[in-house]
Amino acid sequence: MNLESPLTVLKGVGEKRAKLYQKLGINNIGELLEHYPRGYLDLTGSLSIKEASDEHPCAIKAVVTQKSATRPIRRGLTVTKVRATDMESDILITFWNAKYTVDALEIGKEYIFYGDFSRRFTGGEMNSPTVISTEERGFLPQYPLTEGLSSKMVSAQMKEAIKNCGSFIRETLCGSVLKKYDLCSKEEAIRGIHFPSCSNELERAKKRLIFEEFLAFTLGMSLTKGRERLAEGNAFLNLSTEKFEESLGFELTGAQKRVIAECKKDMCSSVPMSRLIQGDVGSGKTAIAAACMYFAAKNGFQSAMMAPTEVLASQHKATLEKMFAPFGIKVGILTGSMKASEKNAVKEAIKSGEITIVTGTHALIQEDVEFWNLGLIITDEQHRFGVRQRMALGKKGKAPHTIVMSATPIPRTLAFVLYGDLDISILDEMPKNRIPVKTYLVEPELSQRALNFVRNFAKEGKQSYIVCPLIERNEDSLPLEAAADLAEQIAGQELCDCNVGLLHGKMKPAEKERVMQAFAENRLQVLVSTTVIEVGVDVPNAVCMVIENAERFGLSQLHQLRGRVGRGKEQSYCILISGKKNPETKRRLEVIAKTTDGFKVAEEDLKLRGPGDFFGYRQSGLPMLKMADMMTDISLLETAKKAAAEILSDDPKLEKAENAALAKNIRKLLEEAAI
Repeated sequence: MNLESPLTVLKGVGEKRAKLYQKLGINNIGELLEHYPRGYLDLTGSLSIKEASDEHPCAIKAVVTQKSATRPIRRGLTVTKVRATDMESDILITFWNAKYTVDALEIGKEYIFYGDFSRRFTGGEMNSPTVISTEERGFLPQYPLTEGLSSKMVSAQMKEAIKNCGSFIRETLCGSVLKKYDLCSKEEAIRGIHFPSCSNELERAKKRLIFEEFLAFTLGMSLTKGRERLAEGNAFLNLSTEKFEESLGFELTGAQKRVIAECKKDMCSSVPMSRLIQGDVGSGKTAIAAACMYFAAKNGFQSAMMAPTEVLASQHKATLEKMFAPFGIKVGILTGSMKASEKNAVKEAIKSGEITIVTGTHALIQEDVEFWNLGLIITDEQHRFGVRQRMALGKKGKAPHTIVMSATPIPRTLAFVLYGDLDISILDEMPKNRIPVKTYLVEPELSQRALNFVRNFAKEGKQSYIVCPLIERNEDSLPLEAAADLAEQIAGQELCDCNVGLLHGKMKPAEKERVMQAFAENRLQVLVSTTVIEVGVDVPNAVCMVIENAERFGLSQLHQLRGRVGRGKEQSYCILISGKKNPETKRRLEVIAKTTDGFKVAEEDLKLRGPGDFFGYRQSGLPMLKMADMMTDISLLETAKKAAAEILSDDPKLEKAENAALAKNIRKLLEEAAI
């Protein structure tokens, strides 16, 4: 058995389970060892019921004294009550859809129950806690999973893998780096990250692995930076865009004028422009993109605008058609769901130059799409696209100028790290007459009042969103609201006199398009949705958003969601519903209620959020970071940047033997990111 051995050499892993691991990108022992825990259950200090803190996750050791019969609540939902004692106080434990878990509990036997604890006059309560054997010690790893795998299974296989292959783990950092930055060995880090015996061992393992990831990331970005700018591009003539700007029907902000000038200056150079335009929701990025497309058209070049969804691509097409109609500039669209005959007609028009500006999705990068004279590429919501996709579109022209746009506010210092190969323009000014969205944080008891609010808006002809963190209920999600269940419930009860629609990520693109179009045309008054509407169609008539279980979202994600309302001339509202009484959670959500400035929200997110993905999804187009977090591990990132500079000054191409393993690691990282 070695690091290259297939998982089937491990006890309990047959072909069926091996396929489940493959879904997680794990094909051999080495990849299994690098499948790091997403968190831990801290069993180092089991508490008595009296010691447990209200609304905080904790481990309570107690003996089961009583089990109720499992009873159905409604179709697909059952509940079982279990009582336990630590000989001083009692605890009532509620299990949802967990018959097998409850059946396995023996009366008179002691267990560790891990979960959120709520204090009651008679003792305490827990809702669907994790049940752990009292033989477990230290920190119990909790792994990223797929359906059919449990953390218990992964832990068992991980222990066997470390036992048999731990000695094969190769060191990737040279001795001088380990010593200078006080880092443990790679083998020690792997053992410590999976099964730490104490918090100090866990922290040392994290430090080593995070440092190594940041080091490889920084070296990789340094070695590839500027690679796309080596080719000579098209230098545009500095023609006026004044007529177009005057035709918009609104006055551009100072920030918009500044960014347009920055882009025009770049496009008049033979070095291809590569610029990030970062602006808060509603700051006017589309107008800037349009001005740049007009500039390209006047210079005789085509422009392509790639969006992450068909809904957004269609919205851009409609907006741009209105803007360019007075100038006789033809706008087209190319998406995956179009009929073959429609696609072929659009492709011919792009190839002949009949279409000057085209919006679309990934369909734009298909091999058979040819441009007559592509001079400008714009990608909207850049983090949703990989570098390979951006480069594929770039190959459709002769080193075209590139703009990437993002409405995800990122603190300036972090933006320079994430987008090191791009020049950055920040829109820090909102258009005049934009009415800020009023945001309220309320407890679940006020959910009915929120729905009444929605109903009243519907009577006035206005529309609302209701956002849920999940699609459908399962044992792990209870008692969270779920989009499918909630849509069915309110359509038949609270909002029975409204047209209610449902939108979620598992729907087919054509179905999503149909629902979103119905909402855009006001044929639906209420849209129950998951975060799929975070980047979506512009509906000025939508004036209210209710977000269930708001604590499940990151602050920046909540800010993006809120940006779906307040796009018209009416006062708009966002109601955050959260039953979490944890002071930290409440303080975090209050940030959203107090400010509509996305950059302030991002800064607070940086300060308040624990480890996790700042964007709510992995940053596309950058090397995948398994352990490191760009927001919370910023000091280690700075240290790694310093170490990278020292290494490159001594070995610019990483050709020395001492850096061979590190160089191999970087190549693998860049290949995975398609850079």
